[in-house]
Amino acid sequence: MALSASSTPTTLTITTILILAIVLPKSYSNEVNRYWCCSSVPESDVDILEFPLNLEFLEAEFFLYGSLGYGLDRFAPNLTMGGPPPIGARLAKLDNFTRDLIKQFALQEVGHLRAIQSAVKGFPRPLLDLSAASFGKVVDSAFGRPLIPPFDPYASALNFLLASYLIPYVGLTGYVGANPKLQGASSKRLVAGLLGVESGQDAVIRALLYERARVKVQPYGITVAEFTNRFSELRNKLGRSGLKDEGLAVPPVKGAEGRSVGNVLAGDRDSISYDRTPEEILRIVYGGGDEHVPGGFYPKGANGRIARSHLHAA
Repeated sequence: MALSASSTPTTLTITTILILAIVLPKSYSNEVNRYWCCSSVPESDVDILEFPLNLEFLEAEFFLYGSLGYGLDRFAPNLTMGGPPPIGARLAKLDNFTRDLIKQFALQEVGHLRAIQSAVKGFPRPLLDLSAASFGKVVDSAFGRPLIPPFDPYASALNFLLASYLIPYVGLTGYVGANPKLQGASSKRLVAGLLGVESGQDAVIRALLYERARVKVQPYGITVAEFTNRFSELRNKLGRSGLKDEGLAVPPVKGAEGRSVGNVLAGDRDSISYDRTPEEILRIVYGGGDEHVPGGFYPKGANGRIARSHLHAA
């Protein structure tokens, strides 16, 4: 049946609405989602949600460079918010399996940055020192002596996995510590989601290293298990808050239910994840056990109100 003159506007209106329904989500969904997220985050949660960006930036850059040879400035420059590029990061010598794995981690970290920045304003990427020398200093501190030659995380797949052992777990404990302090439901949901993936990354890294626990890392003649134990002991020492870190091999009394030397996942006596405060995390990633003195992976300090407040108090 032919359309009457009076029915034409109605048809046009319906058509317009359908077109808008298709087009608007593509054009404005990011802004709408950003507004919804930001407006639903209580003011008391903002600093807590922003602080983890420091570690997410570190993980994203380390994993991107290690697997692809380039970082956020090429992959997702908008997420850097104008922060300086990292120092010394480069492509690692990885086998195909490990490269694929680390690439997946890298892409996940990009998503984490975007998710947090969609919930809160965020801050520019801090200056990161991801050079081989920076990791070498951490390893030397863990062993209490210089390793010869200096440890290079980019030299092999095993070295890169050992260096990766140093990273996601710190963020994991930070998320565990942050969750009870949050007030908003959307804030808790975001942190729970981030914690789930960070925990998965840590579990994969630990499982791969556990499989090689008795393998000696060349040219040092030190087992993988000993490397992880030394790294965990160092983080406990720097954090200055007791036992919150465990390597891949522990005395049976410290293993699950007091019956296991193998320790593929770290946890307390009830196998519950340990928690850390922002101050403990800063003491660890700065490398000196003092949240007021930048260094380590953050030569100019971490960003955000929590981290900068400690620098200003120094």
